[in-house]
Amino acid sequence: MADGSGPYDLVVLGGGSAGYACALRAVELDLRVALIEKDKIGGTCLHRGCIPTKALLHSAEIADQARESDKFGIKARFEGVDMPGVNAFKDKIVTRAWKGVQGLLKAGGVTVIEGEGRLTGPTQVTVRTAEGEQVVEGAHIVLATGSEPRSLPGLEFDHERIISSEDALRLDRVPGSVVILGGGVIGVEFASVWRSFGAEVTIVEMLPHLLPLEEESSSKLLERAFRRRGIKYELGVRFESAKPTENGVQVTLEGGKTLDAEVLLVAVGRGAVSAGLGYEEAGLQVERGTVKVDELCRTNVPTISAIGDLIATPQLAHVGFAEGILVAERLGGLNPAPIDYDGVPRVTYSDPEVASVGLTTAAARERGHDVVEAVYDLGGNPKSQILQTQGAVKVIAQKDGPILGVHMVGARVGELITEGQLLYNWEALPSEVAQLLHAHPSQSEAVGEAAMVLAGKPLHVHN
Repeated sequence: MADGSGPYDLVVLGGGSAGYACALRAVELDLRVALIEKDKIGGTCLHRGCIPTKALLHSAEIADQARESDKFGIKARFEGVDMPGVNAFKDKIVTRAWKGVQGLLKAGGVTVIEGEGRLTGPTQVTVRTAEGEQVVEGAHIVLATGSEPRSLPGLEFDHERIISSEDALRLDRVPGSVVILGGGVIGVEFASVWRSFGAEVTIVEMLPHLLPLEEESSSKLLERAFRRRGIKYELGVRFESAKPTENGVQVTLEGGKTLDAEVLLVAVGRGAVSAGLGYEEAGLQVERGTVKVDELCRTNVPTISAIGDLIATPQLAHVGFAEGILVAERLGGLNPAPIDYDGVPRVTYSDPEVASVGLTTAAARERGHDVVEAVYDLGGNPKSQILQTQGAVKVIAQKDGPILGVHMVGARVGELITEGQLLYNWEALPSEVAQLLHAHPSQSEAVGEAAMVLAGKPLHVHN
């Protein structure tokens, strides 16, 4: 086990999902590791992203269940949303996870250095700490400085009326009305939360669909569900400008249409944190803010790797974990395989949830596959009826070949996509999946039913 004293085999700059995963795996391989973090270990995902937003979404689900309890024969009253209570629940979850990660790093023997680091050489990071500057030397440097909310040219955050997702997590009230600029994962999840909490919500997305990177049929199912929930959206239209008003903000869209709201959430994506950190000066190739790497996360400088949101791979915590582990194993003398990013599950935790793994139908055809597909409507799934959720599971496959993609919409499908991940990554044939017994009644049956259709032996499928 590493003893925590320098000089180090590995210096990791950034203690988010990618950075701390790299550090933990590296000490398991007997490397001496220093981890530099200017804020809190856990990074965006733990403190300003995945974990707190999912806590909010769970509170939102409870609010909806309280409102709708009569339909289940339960008499309950919905008396409102206590945002200090909601935030206390959220913060409790975050704090527990934060302490857990700190404990893992300490137990593993990782030296954690609190301060703002800057790359000052191919094997050197200079850290500004509370005590002054400290130079940290390592045989190898791993850059994991993450990402931050982006805006559009001319649209500045004032953190009160025009806010980022990080501001949204700190709100101590439920806004009466919200315009959300961007219909990707972040925008859709906050739309879901605020609608459940009672806000009037309108999403503005310049592309033709919400969640434009998902299977088109999944996007359409989400749009239909949002319509039923009273969430409005403007699709295929560009944002033009925003200006403060007496009661909030007025948003002008291409063509002159205006939308008035108490708050404008800008959710147009996140950009890599790379400026002013010495990357270009060290000779690294940086393209539109992201550090360029090969399939094993190596930069063009032999002693430097880069992982997580800093590189142009999917901005997902579990991708960061995998990249951190890959780099640690490569530096620890193992021979890790490159990550198949198509095989990474993707989940939007709105109501309903949207989950997918593998290729979309369009991407599969672009790659020359002869595609067959089957859709199983959750209306035919008894567990989904009990949960009062609507949606579908779509499985696409190579004709006479393996499963290429699994796409789901409905309550709790974020848990269900794990089976889809196995089917895609193990190149399962629909006929093989059709032989597997899925528990009844469970939502997992929807995967089996879709596979049975592709295998030519449908069971609970109409038409």
